[in-house]
Amino acid sequence: MKKDVTIVGAGLVGSLLSIYLSKRGHRVKIYEGRNDMRKGKALGGRSINLALSDRGLLALEKVGLAEEIRNISIPMHGRYIHHVDGSTAFQPYGKEGQYINSVSRATLNMKLMDLAEAQGVSIQFHSRCTGVDWQKNNVTFEISNTESLVSHFELLFAADGAFSAARLQHQLQHPKFNYQQYYIDCGYKELTIPPSVSGDFAMEVNALHIWPRKDYMLIALPNLDKTFTCTLFFPFEGAASFSKLTTPEAVKAFFEETFPDAVALMPDYINEFFNNPTSSLVTVKCHPWIREDKFALIGDAAHAIVPFFGQGMNCGFEDCRVLDELIDTYQDDWSQILDAYQTLRKPDGDAIADLAINNFTEMREKTADPVFLLQKKIEARLHEKYPDRWIPAYSQVTFSPNIRYSEALRRGLRQEAIMQEVMKMDNIAEQWQDESLLQKIVEQV
Repeated sequence: MKKDVTIVGAGLVGSLLSIYLSKRGHRVKIYEGRNDMRKGKALGGRSINLALSDRGLLALEKVGLAEEIRNISIPMHGRYIHHVDGSTAFQPYGKEGQYINSVSRATLNMKLMDLAEAQGVSIQFHSRCTGVDWQKNNVTFEISNTESLVSHFELLFAADGAFSAARLQHQLQHPKFNYQQYYIDCGYKELTIPPSVSGDFAMEVNALHIWPRKDYMLIALPNLDKTFTCTLFFPFEGAASFSKLTTPEAVKAFFEETFPDAVALMPDYINEFFNNPTSSLVTVKCHPWIREDKFALIGDAAHAIVPFFGQGMNCGFEDCRVLDELIDTYQDDWSQILDAYQTLRKPDGDAIADLAINNFTEMREKTADPVFLLQKKIEARLHEKYPDRWIPAYSQVTFSPNIRYSEALRRGLRQEAIMQEVMKMDNIAEQWQDESLLQKIVEQV
């Protein structure tokens, strides 16, 4: 039975969800609080670049969009590490041929909105969710200071992000809603590396660049226009923090000492530092995600996570794919579909949130540690020799969409505990390629 579906939020997940549902014949309307970014300024206060990996691509593939999105993406085969002394090192993400994709948030969002409308989806902008009547199945939107509209729904999805207005209506009118939000002590600010004098990329293009500095880091992702978007992840308070960098002189001194090779490529970084916003990073966990057979949270509205595993969008896209597969399983019985969706995705949302926090430490600190790099070499060798028995945690999350996030977390913790013991062994740097040692390690999994 085809339904009248209302989706709150025309971001990445809301737009993709609308395509999935409209392809099944449902009548889909999206209401978006902001302006149409295709006619005005791109999303403010959001990360400009995203890393699209296999989970997200699989979700796009299921609706025939993967190839179109690949065309607006740049492959990144590994991390390109920039040390303080000017030396560099390349760390592949996985096996040869495995990579993640740098994609512009705005370009991808605009493409998905175009494809949604081509599929018959209606998108109304400047429509801010202000109330839901759960008895009458009506949702109210404010469309100006003096005007509002009421939309009747049979199915309602909250896809309006970490600070979801639709989730708030669910939360306020639910007797046992659990909600937790957690801000890390770092914020982020975006800067730019323009093309070189010759008009080409100023650095290696097919890599995610990282300047790891223990308590903070700078990263850079390539764009189709030959620029790199740099993101400084930096404490709000402390000896080296946003609170201390309050003058152009302080910013210049800090960057020249800490990121000397990057400074040489960023002619406007001081102006950008003071003109671009400083944004915070939040994790959101909540429950329940659903209400009877008529409402569900999806994407960041259900499970906002920090960006250090590059999985926020990929996880939201996977929500859409899993939901679609459950429609086939339960034949349009939405009570069962939504219950199964929550049962499957809630543990996975919690797991990737924890994995993302953990990966911050790895990116800013461990990628410059020789012991950690040796550990990764051993794990890569184990994966090469025993591909089904030992899969590095990063590969489980990024290149193995058949492995659930919750399973990747469980396996990853087990493997990490084993490797911690291995790294304590005498002469491990000389012995690590010994076949009998590798066999002993993999037998412990």
